Amino acid sequence: MEDPSSTNDPQAPKFPSPSNMFQKLMTNLAIRSTWGEINGAMGDLGTYIPIVLAMTLAKDLNLGTTLIFTGVYNMVTGAVYGVPMPVQPMKAIAAAGISSADFGIPEVMAAGICTGAILVLLGITGLMQLVYRLIPLSVVRGIQLSQGLSFAMTAVNYIRKVQNFSKSKAAGNRHWFGLDGLVLAIVCACFIVIINGAGEENEERQNNQELGDDIENQSSGKKKKWKRIMAALPSAFIIFLLGVVLAFIREPKVVRDIKFGPSSIEVVKISRHAWKEGFIRGTIPQLPLTILNSVIAVCKLSYDLFPEKDFSAVSVAATVGLMNLVGCWFGAMPCCHGAGGLAGQYKFGGRSGGCVAILGVAKLILGLVLGSSIVKVLDQFPVGVLGVLLLFAGIELAMAARDMNSKEEAFVMLICAAISLVGSSAALGFLCGILVHVLLRLRNLSSVHSCSTIWMQGTP
Repeated sequence: MEDPSSTNDPQAPKFPSPSNMFQKLMTNLAIRSTWGEINGAMGDLGTYIPIVLAMTLAKDLNLGTTLIFTGVYNMVTGAVYGVPMPVQPMKAIAAAGISSADFGIPEVMAAGICTGAILVLLGITGLMQLVYRLIPLSVVRGIQLSQGLSFAMTAVNYIRKVQNFSKSKAAGNRHWFGLDGLVLAIVCACFIVIINGAGEENEERQNNQELGDDIENQSSGKKKKWKRIMAALPSAFIIFLLGVVLAFIREPKVVRDIKFGPSSIEVVKISRHAWKEGFIRGTIPQLPLTILNSVIAVCKLSYDLFPEKDFSAVSVAATVGLMNLVGCWFGAMPCCHGAGGLAGQYKFGGRSGGCVAILGVAKLILGLVLGSSIVKVLDQFPVGVLGVLLLFAGIELAMAARDMNSKEEAFVMLICAAISLVGSSAALGFLCGILVHVLLRLRNLSSVHSCSTIWMQGTP
């Protein structure tokens, strides 16, 4: 008699065994190149540090709690996805908190919880996957281009202007010389260009050209070896370490202000008024940006960079939602994924989930050992150096738009990007991009119909 358990029922759900799950986790966290993954982990700090620092200085955000929770987020997402999936602060909610005196920590956390709940709902109902399939690639590329250029322009502003993060304002032109001067930022940018070049694609072409040169002339072997040594240098990690050293040199008293031990973790009390204000002024402007840049654009970009990795918009929406449904109750900054962070970490060498897991372990250790006192160090970190890291992350994200092959696709992409930049709203640019895409499709259909009508009338 046949064992019922051995029958192959195509409708029966297939659950992976614990050994298979463990093997998948180990594969996702596998580190291909230690220095490459460490270097890649620095690629998103140009976005993460300024926003978290601004919220800490302006609204007394619990930095220690934020580091602990975002560190755990990094490790979990690295294990789940197997790519350098970033964890970034939610920018629209942060902007509302920094710019509004009456938008405090309870309102910020309420906005994060509401945003997370809506994303989980969209994922459970399957609406997120439907949206992902329906949105044209040209519109997604427009959002990526606008976000990349926005990061790049913000980075240039960090480099050129002295920043007051507590008020989210520039405080005059930056001096040429000094421990946070223009010369330092320019040298750091040139160092990254020399080491990393224009990216992996350019490096592959150079390697192929060098291989041909080796056939013609064996003396080029020394040059090839020298370039390999340069390519192995963790440029972003070196720049970040330089910034940490300069932070202590700029303010030696920082060492005295450091207190060991984690910050106290408490449940945030959210009033009825805070729920209302958080939803209206935080969730509503944040939701379109999260759906477009943190879910849809991330899925598109991850497929471009890692076509062998297949994960759905539903799973990405679920992880973003769950992060905020858990951490925001305890005062951790509302977080999401981001195409810019993924591009930046990839730019500097991140190729696996081990990249963000390393970053997560570092955040967790800092949060447990130093707590919120680390804000004293971050406040002295050279902002121009952060601007350099953010600049290359933004350029890498914008370069994803280079695959538009037709003039029509490029037309839609550029309109979407231009309106997103000028209107400072990804949602507005998205709507205009969709409208132009639909109008072009209708125009093409009407042209085909007219041509067929003329042909039928001319047929005897």
